Amino acid sequence: MATQRNCEGFTRRDCLQLGMGGLLGGGLVGALQARGDAANATKREADSCILIWMDGGPTHYETFDPKPDAPVKIRGEFSTIATKLPGVRFSKHMTQLAEIADRLSIVRSIRHNQGNHGAGNHYMMTGSPPRIPVGCGAFVSFHPSLGSVAARELDAPSGMPAYFSMPRMSRSGGPNFLGAKHGPFVVPDDPNSSSFRVRDVALPSGLTGDRYLGRQDIRQQIDRMKRIQDEAAGDPLLAVDEFYQQGQQLIRSTKSQQAFDIHSEPDETREKYGRNGFGQRALLARRLVEAGVPFVTLYEGGWDHHRTIFKELNKKLPPFEAAMAALILDLEERGMLERTLVVALGEFGRTPKVNSRGGRDHWSNAMSVMLAGGGTPAGQIIGATDRQGYSAIERVLSPENFASTIYAKLGINPGKIVHTPEGRPAPYVSDPTPIHELMS
Repeated sequence: MATQRNCEGFTRRDCLQLGMGGLLGGGLVGALQARGDAANATKREADSCILIWMDGGPTHYETFDPKPDAPVKIRGEFSTIATKLPGVRFSKHMTQLAEIADRLSIVRSIRHNQGNHGAGNHYMMTGSPPRIPVGCGAFVSFHPSLGSVAARELDAPSGMPAYFSMPRMSRSGGPNFLGAKHGPFVVPDDPNSSSFRVRDVALPSGLTGDRYLGRQDIRQQIDRMKRIQDEAAGDPLLAVDEFYQQGQQLIRSTKSQQAFDIHSEPDETREKYGRNGFGQRALLARRLVEAGVPFVTLYEGGWDHHRTIFKELNKKLPPFEAAMAALILDLEERGMLERTLVVALGEFGRTPKVNSRGGRDHWSNAMSVMLAGGGTPAGQIIGATDRQGYSAIERVLSPENFASTIYAKLGINPGKIVHTPEGRPAPYVSDPTPIHELMS
């Protein structure tokens, strides 16, 4: 798997060395969440969500909101193509998604005021702006992420996590005050590899069932450290105890073993998704939601195109959008799309003017978000940017509206008040207004 760096030079290794990243990047023992009771305050339209996170800030010009009539310095080098929706055009590499545009909803009018990676990532991944100014390369967590809230509120299959992130956790994808047990189970390895195997789902080679249970007995005898039961103390040993218990359940779960067995998929299906890391992770995400997992994040880095954007997208976009189209069509053919929400976005869009290095810089005044399935009315374009794509001007929406939509579709009340371990009340979203055009 190629190393992905953002404009600050941070790599996956850097993320895993920071706080929760270090805990959550190490497999099941450090990442499993506990199941919570579902919140029934809203009608549940989707059983699960696959969130495709395009880290770095994908360009709206070269994807879902091209401006063919703008000056060349703004419209860029790419031509546009017709879609299944009359009068709607995508950029030239979005060929397969254009063919199924009648299954999609595209929001073109989300904007915010957080134009660096650290802040923008936090805002879009949590629906809450950062409380203090943060640096561009910061990995910050002031509020629970979408996936962690889903892990707290929704049931998962017995013994399996409710929240997965592949191949890493996004920088603001953690649980914050909800606690480590609601963080993501990270699957860092490449499902496209012939030797792909998920850690903690099977016993290590040479360790029999009897030896494994014996080691658990030893651990219980040795581990005599006092537990602090007061939730405000945040004793990590309580979470560790639960991780071990759930780890044993997962190892013994036939359903989990089947869900991860991507090698059992027909070659034809695997080829449709593409024999590349992202394509096979998308296929694995389908298998996980098919097994009943409510939230999966597919992290795809490399969208921070400050230079040579057209050269880079000529290589990156065709297999990426083909995998997204394959996922949507596969879910549809299996009768799963109606109850599975697929979302694709990043932290912001890109600047209108192509810079002197042939790239586009950070731009939070306009961005596009793609949605499909999960009861979402299809074949619509919501909102608009101005003629040259500088700013959202029609049906202007916020990250709070976006987050509230995800929660509402999953049957979670976006305005629900939860309490931190210290007793401080906090709503999941301060403005719990979903985007009504996306609700059935």
